[in-house]
Amino acid sequence: MQKISVCLLPYSMPDSNTTDFTNPSTFLLLGIPGLEAAHVWISIPFCTMYAIAVLGNFTILFIVKSEPNLHGPMYYFLCMLAVTDLVLSTSILPKTLSIFWFNSGEIDFNACLTQLYFIFCFSGMESGIFVAMAFNRYVSICNPLRYSTILTNPVVAKIGLAVVLRGGMLILPYPLLARRWPYCKTNIIPHSYCEHIAVVKLACADIRISSYYSLSVGFFFFALNVFFIIMSYIQILRTILSLPTKDARLKTFGTCGSHLCVILAFYIPTLFSALMHRFGHNVPLHLHILTANMYLLVPPMLNPIIYGVRTKQIRDRLLRLITHKGA
Repeated sequence: MQKISVCLLPYSMPDSNTTDFTNPSTFLLLGIPGLEAAHVWISIPFCTMYAIAVLGNFTILFIVKSEPNLHGPMYYFLCMLAVTDLVLSTSILPKTLSIFWFNSGEIDFNACLTQLYFIFCFSGMESGIFVAMAFNRYVSICNPLRYSTILTNPVVAKIGLAVVLRGGMLILPYPLLARRWPYCKTNIIPHSYCEHIAVVKLACADIRISSYYSLSVGFFFFALNVFFIIMSYIQILRTILSLPTKDARLKTFGTCGSHLCVILAFYIPTLFSALMHRFGHNVPLHLHILTANMYLLVPPMLNPIIYGVRTKQIRDRLLRLITHKGA
């Protein structure tokens, strides 16, 4: 407890040390406890990743909008992914940088719950978009003659709406439940953003319902999504292996490369962070927090790069833009 009180001094507020408040007006984010002296240096790669994510995803949106040949289901889903990545990374980084640069860890209670909601809502949406993209790959490879009749614009719009509604509705109980709990321990969050479990752990009440609901949603969002993606690719692989020539098999499988790469870029850090959170009790806190930041910043940075490099239509359009400006 003595060590914690030392950390609170730079953030002291009139009521921050009281133990008799049930509705704190603010929380205090500590950033990355144990690495306070390195906050400015840590902000450099964080800023770099965010800048690449913003530039790359806006470039994807601009290219798809300006190129009529790209107005199709695959690129509509890609635009949804770009928007989701922009919101997801913007939900955490500005506040994180204010902690790193200005020691400004104070965040309004409602703003904290809003940030919590956006982080998990758009993470869930991104996972749902990957399922939609896997379905798109499945139809284009396994039922190519029916592709244009199955994935029409209205169908794509309904899939997108379902992804948004599922993410929004299933995550809504997170902040609603967190708002119910009385907070009489402390308002100090040892994290760089309002992570769900880090917030509800501050409550002086039985939070098992929040924990169980969090586990259930985690299963529904991620385990079930991964199952559908795997089933789609099993069918895709069966179709590819039935092709008559090796070149045809390689070419067809190559069209799935971008999607597989972004899936791995999203699910591997997410799985690693979840495992550390549940079982890594002996792992230092700063590693937990760094990992939690990486899984929200790395995929938004990598996704536009992967699609820009591996998708010929996007790559060619980008090269035309660069050469035209250069001329």
